[in-house]
Amino acid sequence: MKCRHCETLLDDTRDVFVDLGTAPPSNAYLREADLAKAEVHFPLKVLTCPNCRLVQVDEVQRHDAMFSDDYLYFSSYSPSWLAHAERYVSEVVPRLGLDADSLVMEVASNDGYLLQYVAQRGIPCVGVEPTASTAAVARGKGITTISEFFGAEFAKNFKAQQRGADLVLGNNVLAHVPDINDFVAGFREVLSSNGTVTVEFPHLMQLVQQGQFDTVYHEHFSYLSLHTVQRIFERQALTVWDVQILPTHGGSLRVWAQHQANPRAAKSNVADVLAAEAAAGMRGDDFYRGLQTRIDAIKDDLLGFLIAQKRAGKTVAAYGAAAKGNTLLNYAGVRPDLLPYVVDASPHKQGRYLPGSRIPVVAESHLRDMKPDFIVILPWNLRDEIVDQLAYVREWGAKFVTAVPQLRVE
Repeated sequence: MKCRHCETLLDDTRDVFVDLGTAPPSNAYLREADLAKAEVHFPLKVLTCPNCRLVQVDEVQRHDAMFSDDYLYFSSYSPSWLAHAERYVSEVVPRLGLDADSLVMEVASNDGYLLQYVAQRGIPCVGVEPTASTAAVARGKGITTISEFFGAEFAKNFKAQQRGADLVLGNNVLAHVPDINDFVAGFREVLSSNGTVTVEFPHLMQLVQQGQFDTVYHEHFSYLSLHTVQRIFERQALTVWDVQILPTHGGSLRVWAQHQANPRAAKSNVADVLAAEAAAGMRGDDFYRGLQTRIDAIKDDLLGFLIAQKRAGKTVAAYGAAAKGNTLLNYAGVRPDLLPYVVDASPHKQGRYLPGSRIPVVAESHLRDMKPDFIVILPWNLRDEIVDQLAYVREWGAKFVTAVPQLRVE
């Protein structure tokens, strides 16, 4: 395997970041008819490039197969994520002076969760979303949405046929693309001369320091630091001029970039984050070693807890049919005998089964009917939101559990 950014030859022994065995794609939720069929599992080994420090998985399955018409992640089912999107729009519109003469493009616009707030302000906008299921919902909200994969060729054609975008944004998509160089080249091609790119991504520093291994899955081709993202952008003649530290997804960065010819000066935040990464050791080899031992401890603690509750005659449910939960459950080998069902707010996932573990996904009413003793929150990054939403379970004495970064029961 060669590094997908700098093409350095990687060694699948020397350069291993984590090895989670094999698993099906984390968003490949099953229908009942699929239970009689075998699931295809792929290796889930992550490597670190010793040259540019891009942490990455090999493309063992085509990205267009993973992000298919049956893709079931809909952003609008998380109130906290909607609030995050609205705050972003409220900040970026005055900061960049966006108005009715501007154009905003969101790449991986999903179900229109963010562009709806742009449209409400009378600012022209367009989404680029390859998954038909989510794009259809966005169009239902009146958001112009193009169902294609984004890249340099798409961007050139769009700009030639229409116009350049004054703001191009991509939230949690940079990690999802196998050809990251072509993807960022697309930003350069579609961006107007004075335009701005913003991208948000989970910060690799937090993943390692907090043991957030369940954010590793096949749909995430890359795991990113500011140092590496800055390098990838510079290769495409884009300059990072600001960076914000965000609490989302266990700790994320929002990077602001522009054409190199743009005179906007870089803010001190950029140097500050780069210095923090260097101080954490992210330029050296040792930072990328030792995570596997911590991962195995997290797995063992979760399994020990579930087995102990089963032996004690207690009942355990899960909440949130999230991709990160599938990584955790499949690596730990959890099956319905230990965790009989998972509740999810999205009707698109209800009635399906988790890939690999084949745990059924049910509606929230199931909690009131079954009254479990414990509820394992799989999307731990939304713990506070979910605890508030499910406050009524305290009526029968239920406790909430999270497994990452360590087992927490309360």
